[in-house]
Amino acid sequence: MDKEFDLDTLAVRAGIRRSQFNEHAEALYLTSSFVFDNAAQAAARFSGEEAGFVYGRFSNPTVSMLQERLAALEGGEACIATASGMAAILSTVMALMRAGEHIVASRGMFGATQQLFEGVLSKFGIETTFVASGEATAFRAALRPQTKLVFIETPSNPLTEVFDIAALAQVAHAGGALLVVDNCFCSPALQRPLDLGADLVIHSATKYLDGQGRVLGGAVVGRKELAEEVFKFLRTAGPSISPFNAWVILKGLETLRIRMEAQSAHALELARWLEAQPQVARVYYPGLPSHPQHALAMRQQKSGSAILSFEVKGGRAEAWKVIDATRLISITANLGDTKSTITHPASTTHGRISAEARAVAGIQESLLRVAVGLESVADVQADLARGLALI
Repeated sequence: MDKEFDLDTLAVRAGIRRSQFNEHAEALYLTSSFVFDNAAQAAARFSGEEAGFVYGRFSNPTVSMLQERLAALEGGEACIATASGMAAILSTVMALMRAGEHIVASRGMFGATQQLFEGVLSKFGIETTFVASGEATAFRAALRPQTKLVFIETPSNPLTEVFDIAALAQVAHAGGALLVVDNCFCSPALQRPLDLGADLVIHSATKYLDGQGRVLGGAVVGRKELAEEVFKFLRTAGPSISPFNAWVILKGLETLRIRMEAQSAHALELARWLEAQPQVARVYYPGLPSHPQHALAMRQQKSGSAILSFEVKGGRAEAWKVIDATRLISITANLGDTKSTITHPASTTHGRISAEARAVAGIQESLLRVAVGLESVADVQADLARGLALI
């Protein structure tokens, strides 16, 4: 679809493929394989000489619609959908790297991503250097001749640290590396890393792209030649998204901007309220002037996004009191839902990394993360106030 259309139009119209029945809504194609007219066509499809669908592990019309729509929203040439966000990260590394090569990554990131880099990829000869500072100079100092990827989340999970995408793109490219940006917290509705110089964008489509906590999915978006390498890995190894999950996420994209704007506005209101609570030691939210990268966030994002974290005065016991006193907010580590969620990162999302690594990343026992949904902000405030009153 013509990329000259606005994001709202692309979110609703991009990627639509109609069958011979000319249906209006996007069709869900539940099939494991596709039938060929003859042996010659089968051979041509398998070899790639003829375009067309072959086998569900790597080709499906519903999945293609999702890929085309998300690529249009991110401003990328191509998109490869995967089974989950972690599958998207793994597919990217396996497709573009080999033993003996090196990754530079931000220390502040999702716990499972840290584990993948430190505990899994290291077994196959891919080493990762984690950078504690968000400054471009720190990333430049960590580069080696073997560095092939610079990987960041911005904003980061859970402390919402914001990284200068344009500056890090220059650092990565000067060192002969690619910049990969996990855009989970913002989505293309609020931030487009490719426009700022990133080479690839990673999504956990499970989060805001679906938007209602229904299915798992992931995606890699970027230049066609890079996406083709990821596709080769997916075709062989099979970390594939199901057509049903792709269809759910495809429909979720239609309301993405509306949800992101509303939930971000709710998050800003909640963050301001939390800053005024005497039991709260600190609030982490890019939309607040008190956030150390507030000015940068307002330059490269359309809003502060819908995720915030805050530290209570005390430790784990006090943080858990706030969680256990909730009656409305869902106690779950997932985020991106229309329902607000709360979690204690040190014992959940980052519970499997070492205490030392958590300390370096700034994840304290007193920290709570809230993904703000579409409920009344007053009701969410009242739910948190119940637990804060116990501290």
